[in-house]
Amino acid sequence: MHRAQEPFAAAPKTEKPVPAPLIPAPPSRRLISPSLAALLARYSVFIALVAGALVSLVLSFTDQSAWLIVFCVLFPLVLVGVFDITQSEHSLLRNYPVIGSARWMFEALRPYLRQYLMEDDLSERPFNREERSIVYARAKNQEDRQPFGTELDTYSAEYEWMTHSLAPAPVAHEPFRVAVGGPACAKPYSASVLNISAMSFGSLGRNAIEALNLGAKTGGFYHDTGEGGFSPYHRVHGGDIVWELGSGYFGARNRDGTFSPERFAERAADPQVKMVEIKLSQGAKPGHGGVLPAAKVTAEIAETRGIAMGEDCISPARHSAFSTPAQMMEFVAQLRDLSGGKPVGLKLCVGHPSEVFALAKAMLKTGIRPDFIVVDGAEGGTGAAPPELADHLGMPLREGLILVRNALVGTGLRREVRLAASGKVTSGFSMAANMAIGADWCNAARAFMFSLGCVMSMRCHTGTCPTGVTTNDPHLQRGLVVPEKAERVESFHRHTVHALAELVAAAGLSHPGELLPHHVWHRVSPIEVKPLDRLYPFLAAGALLEAPDETSYGADWQAADADSFAPRSAVGPRRAA
Repeated sequence: MHRAQEPFAAAPKTEKPVPAPLIPAPPSRRLISPSLAALLARYSVFIALVAGALVSLVLSFTDQSAWLIVFCVLFPLVLVGVFDITQSEHSLLRNYPVIGSARWMFEALRPYLRQYLMEDDLSERPFNREERSIVYARAKNQEDRQPFGTELDTYSAEYEWMTHSLAPAPVAHEPFRVAVGGPACAKPYSASVLNISAMSFGSLGRNAIEALNLGAKTGGFYHDTGEGGFSPYHRVHGGDIVWELGSGYFGARNRDGTFSPERFAERAADPQVKMVEIKLSQGAKPGHGGVLPAAKVTAEIAETRGIAMGEDCISPARHSAFSTPAQMMEFVAQLRDLSGGKPVGLKLCVGHPSEVFALAKAMLKTGIRPDFIVVDGAEGGTGAAPPELADHLGMPLREGLILVRNALVGTGLRREVRLAASGKVTSGFSMAANMAIGADWCNAARAFMFSLGCVMSMRCHTGTCPTGVTTNDPHLQRGLVVPEKAERVESFHRHTVHALAELVAAAGLSHPGELLPHHVWHRVSPIEVKPLDRLYPFLAAGALLEAPDETSYGADWQAADADSFAPRSAVGPRRAA
């Protein structure tokens, strides 16, 4: 018999725990509300400072005088906190007094902390520590040789080098010179291969202008005035001057801002003025005019520029003396005649390629050639500009220089027009690289500022330059001693040109004018390198006249018009309807 199956024993019943009702604590047990706790947390530092100041003030009446020192330290911080709470401009300061001000202080110090404590010698922009150190050392006649090999990554995509010869030439000891001035010039000029680029009086202080000009006088190179005019401080020491004439025609203008031939002829006759440069655009802000507010127009600036006191000084974005490329060439001829036959040239940052070709066509049509063209790179320069213009407008120097070189060579004009490069020139190699792709000489602005003592504090546009270079504040300018800094300007020039001579000799050449694109190589990738003539197009003489469509510039050449800056045909695909 099967035993009867016993029923399972019933599990003991367990009752589910009933959660306790969420009853708020009585008010007497809540020590502080969340909102008050947050408020106290935000103001805790300020409250602590106030309490500390009060306690130290009370204790200072005792025999312990140290408490008075504590009070003197804390009380100014209390005043900072009161200001932070009561001001209405910055919400961060109102919510976090004193602490917020500390944040502003560190933000102000950030560029200096990075420059001196955190960044390595090669990472700083726009000029790294190594580039600046070379300028400083050469300006001060200090040792500029470096031990233990290069710090550059020779396998990075930015690395470039010059090829050398197994039979180097002797190093030239005579300074390299370039003859400027075509058949139409009665007074040609012999220019150095390195000169001071355009920086205006007003942008630079009087002491900086004087030091640059005295250095140029001593070293035998020229000093470009910038479009601000030929000031009294350019005249003091008698250094060679290239007078830059911008769209404002400063120093050569009528009351309405138009060009005055009479005033120009009077100033251009000065024997110190060796050449005249028509500024079309600049690398810092191409295609952009400028305004110097009336409040900043001093009596000296008004006299130099030929403008009225109490009025804004306007630099238009375009010239009023001409409106077409052909008219521009006629203006070149007019300035050459008015100056007594001195060389007249153009300065531009390259924009539309068709406009460069339009200039070349205008030279062919009118038979008038500028004596020189200075190509300014978009990586320049000393002028302050909106970041959109400074960062993303205009063609960098290398591409711009090659385009202008090709326009002149491709039209058979290169032998008649000298070509100069301006943009981040700090060393003999940067000069050699520019000359290898077509430049006859180089101009530098920021490098010569470094030779004056500029520490790249990035305050050029504020009038508070700590080294007295880019300020008209007499107290700050006092720090820049003209004779001392002039020696540094000359020394930097001399050592840099000598470094160029050593590079040229190492390549087996006797003059930098013999450098060619194949002398400079560029690393494209970790496993590929190419000479510049295999990276960029270099046209043969007359190529644009004989077979423009066989070049990479065919569409731009066809669009170029000697009688209009506007293209006469479309370049590239049109926008869809």
